Amino acid sequence: MQLSIPAHSKDEIFSQLREANLAFQKVYPGDRSERQPVHTVYGGANLFRSDSALQLGRRAMEIFNTYAPDFVTFGRVFGLDGANMLDASKTADQWATEYLSLSGEAAANHPARLSYEVYRKVGQKLSTEAIEDFRIDFEDGYGNRSNEEEDQTALETSYEVAKGMENGTLPPFIGIRIKPFTEEMKERGLRTLDIFLTNLTSHTAGKLPDNFVVMLPKVTIPEQVTTLVRFFEILEQKLRLEAGSLKMEMMVETTQAVMDDQGINPLMRFIRAGEGRLIATHFGTYDYTASCSITARYQEMDHPVCDFAHHMTKVALAHTGIWLSDGATNTMPIGPHRNENLTPQQHKENTEVVHRAWKKGYDHIRHSLWNGYYQGWDLNPAQLPMRYAAVFAFFLESYDDAVERLRIFVDKAARATLIGDVFDDAATGQGLLNYFLRALNSGAITLEEVTATGLTIEEIRGRSFKKILENRMKH
Repeated sequence: MQLSIPAHSKDEIFSQLREANLAFQKVYPGDRSERQPVHTVYGGANLFRSDSALQLGRRAMEIFNTYAPDFVTFGRVFGLDGANMLDASKTADQWATEYLSLSGEAAANHPARLSYEVYRKVGQKLSTEAIEDFRIDFEDGYGNRSNEEEDQTALETSYEVAKGMENGTLPPFIGIRIKPFTEEMKERGLRTLDIFLTNLTSHTAGKLPDNFVVMLPKVTIPEQVTTLVRFFEILEQKLRLEAGSLKMEMMVETTQAVMDDQGINPLMRFIRAGEGRLIATHFGTYDYTASCSITARYQEMDHPVCDFAHHMTKVALAHTGIWLSDGATNTMPIGPHRNENLTPQQHKENTEVVHRAWKKGYDHIRHSLWNGYYQGWDLNPAQLPMRYAAVFAFFLESYDDAVERLRIFVDKAARATLIGDVFDDAATGQGLLNYFLRALNSGAITLEEVTATGLTIEEIRGRSFKKILENRMKH
């Protein structure tokens, strides 16, 4: 077949396009394949201990058992699908027995299914890994104290983290939030970081905890990010840490972090200022709503100004590999009566307060998940049952449909490979795979449940749909 475009012209022009394509792929490599925690617990630095994660988990389990004594009660609190059909004609145990006696489509359609499965998985999660990520907070959760007191707290927390590393009691992800690099607070923020890291590494033979990160709050200009990077370089050299080992995340909690004085979204400039060290952004619900002049009563996670900031952040940073986290619900699931020997009436009043707060937080988390934010903040162990209820229900509700979609997609890719066709829709496959990876990481589903898609455990653990296709093409 005769062609009009000479080969040398085609090669020259495509060479230029290749450079542009590769440059684009470097900026937008896609979602990171490693595990992202579903939440971050923020706690005042003065309260942190080496076993804080374990203690908070035990407290969360106590609250879960007290206010959700069975799966029927649990399902009704959150309005899970089918829960309204679990009437008082049977006890929770009888409903469970009936559901567990079924299989296949009958079990899938039983009204107890979602409530029972989510309840069981939440209980298991709280008893094994209630805290996924913890941020030792030297900012809002700690407040402004004397320099001497914050120095001492920085020392004490470094000892506690070192002790937690030695005893294996730290959560999978951990970090500290320092004070912002504003003109007023920059010296204090840096001093705390220096004291903490210097003393931590002196007790750990120069090692950092797994998945350690430094949170920089109230970022308004790229220079604040760059400044922290420069100090990271000095600390790595002085403490003999591996170059690039110190990572950071930033708070999006001011309007200037979403729109600068030129009317431009500055978030990509912040990311570039991090020089590869800035790996996540977290949304500060209450500082952001306050910066938008929203009164305290309406400073909620699902306020429209928050949605605007979420969408602006999502559009700016989508496919860059930067993790996004939503904020927290500040309505605590804590009853008004605190003494140990409660009267039946007092227990009832506590239960009503906890259930209302749980449902409010559950709705906020579902709103975040619906917007594509798969991580958020928790401020109290009483919030953990609602966190995992929302996350697990969100994934389990879509599980059957997602299995079928990914199975068909894998088959389509395999057929294209067998006949030599080019299959150029790996991004869609990766999106489907990411659903299962997030569900798997959160504890909503097991590895065996993911294999129903037709993928092997090795392929799932590889976390890359592109690599799955490449490997299948070789065989």
